[in-house]
Parts: sequence; structure tokens; C-alpha cells
Amino acid sequence: MKDPDGYKKDFLPVIVPIIQAEGGEYLTAGGQTVSFMGAPPPNRVVIVQYESLDKAQEWWGKAKDTVSIGQKYADFTIYAVEGASP
Repeated sequence: MKDPDGYKKDFLPVIVPIIQAEGGEYLTAGGQTVSFMGAPPPNRVVIVQYESLDKAQEWWGKAKDTVSIGQKYADFTIYAVEGASP
């Protein structure tokens, strides 16, 4: 996080509606993270769940320009991971 105030004030109000429009649901956003094995996690982890990998890809198609603007407030590493059936 480079600029927490700018992130909250300028970036979140723009990106959250894009996430919600594609059915994204926040599972976690920040909070304490602990590494049990391997490199420690970054200082902020956000996990958003979509109903399918296709929906996540649709979100990315609409969000990538906004996320690139958000890089002045934070560094991002973004992955999509297909869920597994129990």
C-alpha cells in the first residue's frame, strides 16, 4: 500500500461497483495474514469470489484499466483460481 488514504478515497469507490456488477463477493479484504510455510504474505490480501472463472474474467475485462489507475495507490498481484467441488 503506497497511499492508504488515496486508495480508500479515490480507488475503492470506483472499483467496488465494478466488482459487484459482475457478482463479486468479498471474502476478505485486509486483516492479519500469517505464513505457515514459504514467503510471508503481502501486507494486504483481498479475496473476491465469483460464481465462475468466466465471471472473474468478465470482471477483469471491465476492471483492468481502473486497476492500472489504482497502481498509484497500491501494488497489485491479481490471480483467478478456479474453485474445486467438495
